[in-house]
Amino acid sequence: MQNLTTIAFDADDTLWHNERFFRLTQDRFAGLLADFAEPDHLAERLLAAERRNLGHYGFGVKGFTLSMIETAIEVTEDRVPARVIRELIEAGQDMLAHPIELLPHAKEAVRALKDDYHLLLITKGDLLDQERKLAQSGLGEFFDGVEVVSDKTAAVYATVFGRHDAAPDHTMMVGNSLKSDVLPVLEVGGWGVHVPHDLTWALEHETAPTNHPRFREIADLSALAPMLRPDGHTRYGPYGGQAMPED
Repeated sequence: MQNLTTIAFDADDTLWHNERFFRLTQDRFAGLLADFAEPDHLAERLLAAERRNLGHYGFGVKGFTLSMIETAIEVTEDRVPARVIRELIEAGQDMLAHPIELLPHAKEAVRALKDDYHLLLITKGDLLDQERKLAQSGLGEFFDGVEVVSDKTAAVYATVFGRHDAAPDHTMMVGNSLKSDVLPVLEVGGWGVHVPHDLTWALEHETAPTNHPRFREIADLSALAPMLRPDGHTRYGPYGGQAMPED
């Protein structure tokens, strides 16, 4: 890791909360359809619709909302009341307006690395929603580049890294999803750091490559700067940005 020049971060559920709003909306969805389907069955049907629709709508709130509407139509056999459709649309709109809440240590972790690394934000989802969240997060000033992509695959990472002159073996990606933030980066020759989140979408689950030499896992973002600089030579500390001695 001594040769790293670029650190890339995921956004949703790495720097700020996101999945919790999907879970809350899914609970609201279950309540609206309680007369037509049991919650577990409804959750299975919704997940199947999301998986089926990824190629059509991509990732994010809009695709999720359309998948809820589609599932509501299916489980009610075309009898879903118009008021339910209206409430599902309103639920999606509420998700697109929710305030940003940074995860613990997010700002300190990014700030600690700003002066010594080229920092990228690589996220997927609805473009307007991701731009809104970044603007509200207060973290935009720390990043040298921001990429909102339709998916996170090895080919996409190779293209993004190339666009920013970031050699994969000198680049590290930090995120909460093994499937999206770690495995494809390892595939192109980069470093992957997994930061587990309590809530992870089922379609993002994968097995950790624990024996891979370029894989790391940390409990939270407070451990990132110390992992990169075990000698303590960092301008900012991981807890609140206190200056640290250089000697």
